[in-house]
Amino acid sequence: MKWLTNESHKVSHSDLSRVKVQKLIWTPRLLKNEYNMEKYYGDQMTAPTDCDKNFELYTSNNKASRGYIVSSTKKASGLENLERKSRIMEKRKDNEEANNSLVSFSALRKDIADVLDFLETLKNEENQKALDVDQVEKLKSDLAFICTYVQLSYSDLEQFKNVMTAKGQDVENLLRSILYDVENNVGGKYVMHHVLASLRENINHCISSHHRSKSSATMLEEQLNFLLLNLHHLFKFLAEHKFPLVTEYEILQNVCGNVREFHGLIVNGCIEQEIVDYVLPQFQLMAERVGHFLWEDQIDRDSQLSELDEDDQNDRDSRLVKLAHLLLKIVPTELELMHICYTNLKASTSVEIGLFIKQLLETSPEILREYLIHLQEHMVTVITPSTLGARNIHVMIEFLLIILSDMPKDFIHHDKLFDLLALVGALIKEVSTLVCDLEEKVRNKESTDETNRATLKLLENIDLLKEDLKHVYLKVPDSSQCFFPMSDGPLFMHLLQRHLDDLLDSNAYSIALIKEEIGLVKEDLEFIRSFFTNIEQGMYKDLWARVLDVAYEAKDVIDSIIVRDNGLLHLIFSLPITIKKIKLIKEDISNLHEKIPENRGLTVLNSPRKPVESKSLTTDKIIVGFEEEKNLILRKLTSGSADLDVISITGMPGSGKTTLAYKVYKDKSISSHFDLRAWCTVDQEHDEKKLLGTIFNQVSDSDSKLSENTGVADKLRRQLYGKRYLIVLDDVWDTTILDELRRSFPEVKKGSRIILTTREKKVALHGKLYTAPLDLRLLRPEESWELLEKRAFGNESCPDELLDVGKEIAENCKGLPLVVDLIAGVIAGREKKKSVWLEVVNNLHSFIFKNEVEVMKVIEISYDHLSDHLKPCLLYFASWPKDTANSILDLKTTLGAEGFVEKTEMKSMEEVVNIYLDDLISSSLVICFNEIGEYPSCQLHDLVHDFCLIKAREEKLFDKISSSSPSDLLPRQITIDYDEEPFGNNFVLFGSNKKRHSGKHLYSLRIKGDGLDDSVSETFHLRHLRLLRVLFLNPSFIMVNDSLLNEICMLNHLRFLNIETQVKSLPLSFSNLWNLEILFVVNVEPTLILSPRIWDLVKLRGVHVSNCSFFDMDADESIVIAEDTKLEKLTILGKLMLSYLKDTEDIFERLPNLQLLSFELKESWDYSTEKYWFPKLDCLTELEHLGVVFESSNTNDSGSSAAINRPWDFHFPSCLKKLSLDGFPLTSDSLSTIARLPNLEELYLFRTIIHGEEWNMGEEDTFENLKYLKLEEMTLSKWEVGEESFPSLEILKLQGCHELEEIPPILGGIYSLKIIKLVESPQLEDSALKIKEYAEDMRGGDELQVVGRKNILLFK
Repeated sequence: MKWLTNESHKVSHSDLSRVKVQKLIWTPRLLKNEYNMEKYYGDQMTAPTDCDKNFELYTSNNKASRGYIVSSTKKASGLENLERKSRIMEKRKDNEEANNSLVSFSALRKDIADVLDFLETLKNEENQKALDVDQVEKLKSDLAFICTYVQLSYSDLEQFKNVMTAKGQDVENLLRSILYDVENNVGGKYVMHHVLASLRENINHCISSHHRSKSSATMLEEQLNFLLLNLHHLFKFLAEHKFPLVTEYEILQNVCGNVREFHGLIVNGCIEQEIVDYVLPQFQLMAERVGHFLWEDQIDRDSQLSELDEDDQNDRDSRLVKLAHLLLKIVPTELELMHICYTNLKASTSVEIGLFIKQLLETSPEILREYLIHLQEHMVTVITPSTLGARNIHVMIEFLLIILSDMPKDFIHHDKLFDLLALVGALIKEVSTLVCDLEEKVRNKESTDETNRATLKLLENIDLLKEDLKHVYLKVPDSSQCFFPMSDGPLFMHLLQRHLDDLLDSNAYSIALIKEEIGLVKEDLEFIRSFFTNIEQGMYKDLWARVLDVAYEAKDVIDSIIVRDNGLLHLIFSLPITIKKIKLIKEDISNLHEKIPENRGLTVLNSPRKPVESKSLTTDKIIVGFEEEKNLILRKLTSGSADLDVISITGMPGSGKTTLAYKVYKDKSISSHFDLRAWCTVDQEHDEKKLLGTIFNQVSDSDSKLSENTGVADKLRRQLYGKRYLIVLDDVWDTTILDELRRSFPEVKKGSRIILTTREKKVALHGKLYTAPLDLRLLRPEESWELLEKRAFGNESCPDELLDVGKEIAENCKGLPLVVDLIAGVIAGREKKKSVWLEVVNNLHSFIFKNEVEVMKVIEISYDHLSDHLKPCLLYFASWPKDTANSILDLKTTLGAEGFVEKTEMKSMEEVVNIYLDDLISSSLVICFNEIGEYPSCQLHDLVHDFCLIKAREEKLFDKISSSSPSDLLPRQITIDYDEEPFGNNFVLFGSNKKRHSGKHLYSLRIKGDGLDDSVSETFHLRHLRLLRVLFLNPSFIMVNDSLLNEICMLNHLRFLNIETQVKSLPLSFSNLWNLEILFVVNVEPTLILSPRIWDLVKLRGVHVSNCSFFDMDADESIVIAEDTKLEKLTILGKLMLSYLKDTEDIFERLPNLQLLSFELKESWDYSTEKYWFPKLDCLTELEHLGVVFESSNTNDSGSSAAINRPWDFHFPSCLKKLSLDGFPLTSDSLSTIARLPNLEELYLFRTIIHGEEWNMGEEDTFENLKYLKLEEMTLSKWEVGEESFPSLEILKLQGCHELEEIPPILGGIYSLKIIKLVESPQLEDSALKIKEYAEDMRGGDELQVVGRKNILLFK
């Protein structure tokens, strides 16, 4: 084949023909291969005499190898003769012991054969009840264990006698239990009692006479064959009965099985002696390593039975780590077998060899696949991604894994399968050699340039092998067609563009293979998408359908290659075909461009502006609530400026905007106040002439008619001129139509008004002249009940028995008039019984959505009006439970990580998210809570939440499932509530036996709920979720161990990671997460050291690690950080542990854009300067939020008045808006420093010790812009405030301030003060009341409230 050359580092047939020992690193995967236990015991144990001879020779050779070699030419002295005689006697004694041991072992094997024959006989007994299968399998396993370690007794095995004795006792107990259940008339039962006695005696004798030779002499063929058989059976038992879900045990079973089968060919004389001499030492070394692992594993499992459960997790993790290490050592033997079979045995006509090769072809691909997976995991733990040559090796591994993941498959030519496997095996050997070379050079701090050059040559094989795969090895697949399964095409195209952008930006190893192709797809789809945003609705529907189908196909093909889901076929055939399809569509569209007139209307296809029926304005509609709002609007309409003004009413769909406007419009005072009135429902109508005609017809004489030749705008303007008019523009959607309509309304000083109702706050703000828009609140519970009662009972009152349940129904409507009115209509037509109304309470959701046309359309109109980039952000809100307020800070971290936010060069991710959220809030679909003193948050009304959940499932964006739910089709994001039901084999995410499932295509995974069951914690794998961008593992669900952490660090598409773990520092493998933007870690260790790994994660935007530090405070040497190293995108950092013993200013200078910082300050008292040290934060010119907790081991900090009297050397940035200090000893001077912060809006002081327990604020102590002040558990008795100390204060919260005598009365003179909140401070209530009374006298209103816990009013 053309790509097989003799160049260095390229694979050739001559490479394959050489039998060569390679130093490899390896780990495997799950395979299942059955072997006949009875056959292996029967064939090998029923005739022990030949093996006895071999064993005798083996032990004699071992003993002889330790003997002294005496020269026959040397004349021995008398002393030497005595020594020689002593040695001869010792040798004879050793030989006698060896012979006795051999006899015991032979007898033991005979007893075991009898036991197995007896068990086989019981299967055929008609009247014998079925045996306990688990008992029988455990007995066989224990017998195999004893035989294995009698053979390996020359090794220095820890606790040999204790473990073997316990196993012997287990065998005896199991056999007695089985015999007890055997009927007395069964032949052989009596004999078995004698066999049991003999078995026990021979086991004990073998244990007591075991040898501790350190010889490594090669075992004889029969001995090694018997040992391999036993090891295979031990792993078979562990894989099938002890750890059925732990892949590694089954892999080891298959490796041992393959080695044993090959050794069987040796025993049967099928293999040339030269090869035998080459492989037998490797087989024995492998057997010894496997044996030592199983021995240590047995000891560990025995020790677990006597230790506390809290150590189980560490023990399980330790077992997985040891398994991985074992596989790294022994699987290269599998590569040698493949190599030998291909170069020496492929042409053999032997039936036995043919069967073995067939078995090898079935098992080896899976083993090699797991080898490469673990090789990658090993690499990231010892070699940084930036090491020269490392990336090239990873790319080659990705390519080989794509091939191995599809072997053997029907689309590979069967007669070429062995050739392909051999080529892959040769490349794997080369890769392994390069990894070892690179690892050694990194360890020795040598240059890797030469290795890098070798990796570049290795990569040249990829394109050559791809050609051979296409033309030689693979069958051309049948043509197939993907069909777009969602409903919102523009939304899908938008998300696909974001996805392709992210893939190209990710620099992931898997992308390197198809980066050019992804770029072509992205470029062509952008051109196609731009065309379809500029055509009239309804044009080229068939072409649009083709676009969606091929775009969906492109996404599926690209993702499938990355996750290795039929990746080989997609890489070689599907991707090139899909690119051709896209180019054909692009050519068709290019030809259409010339035929489309430039002045054609522009409407996005598949996002129709659906017209709605005009709202009913019938006077018989029941209207309740909004009295304050009605009176406010009436005042704005009938008083104030004589200039034209616009009174806008905004609110979410169904909140009653139109109802309120109609209530005002029909008020008698309005009809008498205005000369002319008109109501115009705009909706999404864009016909200006039609809308103006509607208004004109209402304000003109009944006989007036519009002429087609007369401009309606001019006619209307003349009709309104000189009159006081009121125009209601109901349901306005955009500013363009508003401006067009307003041009016809004359602005004369007659006190005319326009009422504007809109869901879009931007429209309301655009239309504002003098009056700020009214954001309509939801109904209060009592208003909801009033509406419900009037609708259900008319003028009658609700019966007492229905009162409570009726109010519960009203409350569950969550204040949305649309829902209240709908449910009122439901219960009005039903029987007035409590049981009937309770049914409504329990099934409120279903009653609402039975009227889907009416309810859903109201929300859908607003949804359809959103831009494509806002739709997924809105739907994302529904991934949280109902009634959940999501902090805007959290949304900033997650929306970008989920791939919903477009990246721009001019704005940061946080700035773009802010714009998105502003637009969503403006649409009135998202409710914003922005109270001072709390983080701003957003949430959806329940009705909008229901709509978004339905829509998200329809568009396959996300879903919520339980751990016991089977699922074969998953969306891009799922949240799993782990409900104590183990992840079953049918659960698609973690079912390792599933070769192809859509779970691999997940982008986001969140798991919360109860702790993961111990029985499946070892089987919880994430490595196959290779597209994962967001991973949230609730700490209550799982503690991430080292092995799982290594898997996570292989997911280099990750943007968001939230885990609990127990590490002392970020491991080297973390450098592999170079796309990570958000990192949340709950760490069990006292302090997690971030450096140096944190500096490799240059895309980080937010980090919150419990108790973390950039340095190891106890280390003697500092970590050297390159001078130009910075994390320029990092805006959030917490929770650091700082000490004045370390130079922290240098760290903060490397975080220039930090906006939110929290840390714990330790050891801050400096005895040399007798003052407190505080880090200089002046360099953080973007910092807005700062939270610091002070803790010190020095007694001065809590007890010494001298220390408390010392000021802090604070260096705060002037941009600071929010400051929280906890546990600080402060003086008035220190507080004065804080007061001088010009932009400070919120101040929190917790558990603060004030010097002298007095805070005296002088004239210069002015918190110019402070709006929120919270004092909690302060050591403060007197507080004196100046007149200008808090000119902007709005909220004062005092909690647990038991020593404070009173609130300064002068605070009552602050006109901006709205709330005083008292918690656990009853002695302050009198002074608070006096302040409230004083404020009422000063302001003439009840604007200052005094509240307690849960904001309950203390005084009315």
